[in-house]
Amino acid sequence: MGKRVLVIEDEPNIIEAIKFFLSRDGWEVFTHSNGHDALEAVDRRAPDLLILDVMLPGRSGYEILRELRAQERWAKLPVLILTARGQTKDREMAAAAGASRFMTKPFSNTDILEAVRELAEA
Repeated sequence: MGKRVLVIEDEPNIIEAIKFFLSRDGWEVFTHSNGHDALEAVDRRAPDLLILDVMLPGRSGYEILRELRAQERWAKLPVLILTARGQTKDREMAAAAGASRFMTKPFSNTDILEAVRELAEA
């Protein structure tokens, strides 16, 4: 697997933090900050891994993920879901939408870096 990651997240501080430590780990990091045209961003950037926030302007991460999974090209794309909500219901919704991994905010840089590395190796 390559080392191209797309981060779809609307909080600038989170975007910058993820971009900083993944870049230091050798990843080519692309970012996008809304749900309106997130699918187009995935098609345009063709990432090897996607980090997807649930609560985005325009569309939810769950909707975006369901549409990605319905496309043969993205059916197996590793997707790490990020959310501020970590209840069982949220985890179940992420799994039903096709998430590869689920992580709640706030998260540590180490935790997200380890999750990205594991997803890249799978």
